[in-house]
Amino acid sequence: TPQIEGEILQSSNLKNFSLTELTAATRNFRKDSVLGGEGDFGSVFKGWIDNHSLAAAKPGTGVVVAVKRLSLDSFQGHKDRLARHGMTHEASLEAEVNYLGQLSHPHLVKLIGYCFEDKDRLLVYEFMPRGSLENHLFMRGSYFQPLSWGLRLKVALGAAKGLAFLHSAETKVIYRDFKTSNVLLDSNYNAKLADLGLAKDGPTREKSHASTRVMGTYGYAAPEYLATGNLSAKSDVFSFGVVLLEMLSGRRAVDKNRPSGQHNLVEWAKPYLSNKRKLLRVLDNRLEGQYELDEACKVATLSLRCLAIESKLRPTMDEVATDLEQLQVPHVKQNRRKSADHFTHGRIATASASPLSRDIANTHP
Repeated sequence: TPQIEGEILQSSNLKNFSLTELTAATRNFRKDSVLGGEGDFGSVFKGWIDNHSLAAAKPGTGVVVAVKRLSLDSFQGHKDRLARHGMTHEASLEAEVNYLGQLSHPHLVKLIGYCFEDKDRLLVYEFMPRGSLENHLFMRGSYFQPLSWGLRLKVALGAAKGLAFLHSAETKVIYRDFKTSNVLLDSNYNAKLADLGLAKDGPTREKSHASTRVMGTYGYAAPEYLATGNLSAKSDVFSFGVVLLEMLSGRRAVDKNRPSGQHNLVEWAKPYLSNKRKLLRVLDNRLEGQYELDEACKVATLSLRCLAIESKLRPTMDEVATDLEQLQVPHVKQNRRKSADHFTHGRIATASASPLSRDIANTHP
């Protein structure tokens, strides 16, 4: 399991970029290279690097990358938020670099390199052209079309496989901040997990959980974690249940613009998830006609299991992935009859060709 304290691991397979190299790769961080709006961490820029040497390349040549540059203001703001929870900003960045630098999986965003030069902090990722799951579920406009039912199942399965890998006996990493904005989509809508800055090593064999200060995002955190700070893989399972419910409903986990009683998605939707007729109140009306109700009920039941108050009653992410895989097969066959082309051979490919040899992709982590 990657160790994250103290310094960047020298054994990681990452390139230590200079600021000069990244300035050239992004054409001097031009405004028209910014991917999306400025986040609370700074901005993400589109850049180009050589496929083999990883040196800066001319626009339109080599491969596209996403360069996350932390602004001084956002750096301080994020630093203050982390400090309130007993974590330094440097530790958060080191965690992301060290985890993603050592872990490789088809459903984890590829971190290519980093630049920690003086006060500059930049991370270089594969470019994910479809952006985040959050955008596709909640953004309105011509660019982000609502995800179809079949694509939602595909994305859910990919994200589940990514979490299952992190939780595996060989890895033993707890994500701690699983949410729709951290699920990114490549050109074929394959889901990849991004931003492991809050990830934590899982408990040792002698313990059932790791104790830590509560971090993460309101609306996604498991109740036992909020109450006690006890963190386990089942905490991530709860967060996955929230995201699965967001995908079913097209509603945000927390939305203060909703009517009274509907602000918290889990609290509002839970009573409806086990009743076939009541479930229709929850399902995203943009999906009408795209699914069989029995199939939707199976997904709702899976979400409900993930959201169990007692962590021991929740499934493992391996079990979640297996259940979602079984839901894929009939849907993929149906899509083939309709000549749909979003799926590849009925399931998400698990071969891990280097992202740099593919169309490497993303609107940021």
